[in-house]
Amino acid sequence: MKLTQQDMARILGVTTVTIRNWRKEKPNLYKIVMQGFAFDEAIESAKENYEKLEALKEKVSKK
Repeated sequence: MKLTQQDMARILGVTTVTIRNWRKEKPNLYKIVMQGFAFDEAIESAKENYEKLEALKEKVSKK
């Protein structure tokens, strides 16, 4: 699930204006924060894929 700037701001406890300011005035900080969110999304996606594979494995082994 792709997070909006509002979602990210809520999670971080800042305003969307702060995130926009980081993007303009503190690009390295903004990049690190965005990489953190991308990492979290990748982990969540990997978990979902793992669960799907486990379910498929169980289906195949029952036959």
